[in-house]
This record gives sequence, structure tokens and C-alpha cells, in this order.
Amino acid sequence: MLLVESFAAADAPVSDHLVLPYDARCRSRQRVTLVGGEEMGYVLPAGTVLRDGDRLLASDGRVVEVSAAPEELLEVRARDTLQLIRAAYHLGNRHVPVQLGDEFLRLQPDHVLGAMLRRLGCSLAAVVAPFDPEGGAYGAAHSHAGAAVHGGAAARVGDYRPAPGRRKTDAHDPGHGAHRSPAKIHTFK
Repeated sequence: MLLVESFAAADAPVSDHLVLPYDARCRSRQRVTLVGGEEMGYVLPAGTVLRDGDRLLASDGRVVEVSAAPEELLEVRARDTLQLIRAAYHLGNRHVPVQLGDEFLRLQPDHVLGAMLRRLGCSLAAVVAPFDPEGGAYGAAHSHAGAAVHGGAAARVGDYRPAPGRRKTDAHDPGHGAHRSPAKIHTFK
């Protein structure tokens, strides 16, 4: 079985793919099956969320690219930008994972949130699409697929990739040292 404990560079050549829905990409440790049929286990720091396009570095040097699997979603549209911003505000106020698109929002189906969005005047449609919601705004020094950090941070909460110039042992580094010890669990259920 292939073992992964770290991320690869965003431009590293890919040897296989891993396609997972959002809920599975929120797990920092699990056993999975790659598109090519091989089993892989990954052990990443607690709180890691795999993003669409992330590349994982296996212990044997191979690189696996992560893709968001298509899943059932609720697509929110509005008559104007202000109405869509209002909907995004109310969803954010409830800490709901939301994917932002050009003139739409997407979220996992929820009848209570759907009713709220309809009351706000939004139109809703059931769609099947890959779900890669926005991360949080407090990602500290964590980079995402080569994004800039500090002074232009484009990081997301749950991104525990080392910032450029940081050591891999700095698993959660807001600028003053590591807060977690590296993961050492090598068994998968």
C-alpha cells in the first residue's frame, strides 16, 4: 500500500489521481483507493482539508493529485450582486462551507438553509458538480498550492502545508514555532 505523509510541489509530475467528495477530503487520516486501483493511506496533520488540485507526495516519491468528486449540491443564484452577497453573508454567519462561483454559490443540500435562502429571494437548483468550498480567512502562515503567504496571504483554515521557507515540521506555524508534533499513525481502518 502506498503511504503519504506530506504534500508535493504544485508543479510536480503526477503519477495517479485520488477523487474524493468534500466530506472525505476533510479527513486527515484514511485509507483510499486511487483512480488507478492502488490502495493508499494518508496521514496528514489534524485539521488538514485536501483541496481540489492538491498534490500528495508518497513515501516512494510518486505524486498523487487530488480531485473533488462530483456530488449533489444546492446552487444559489440571485437577481443581483447585493442579493447574492446577502446570501453569502447569512451562510457564512452559520459557518456553512460555501463554494463561490461566477454569479452563484454552492453548498451541500440542507432544507433549512434552502428555506432561508428562498426567504432572501434567491433561486435554488439541485446540481451535481465537484464541491471545493472556500476555506476560512484565518489561515495564518499556511499556503495553498503555492499561494503567497504573509503580506498577501491566500491561505485557508485547515491548510497545513509549510509556507515557503518553513520547515515541514512546522505543522501549524502562525510565525512563532510548531504547535503540533508530526503524525505518526500508520494503521488504517
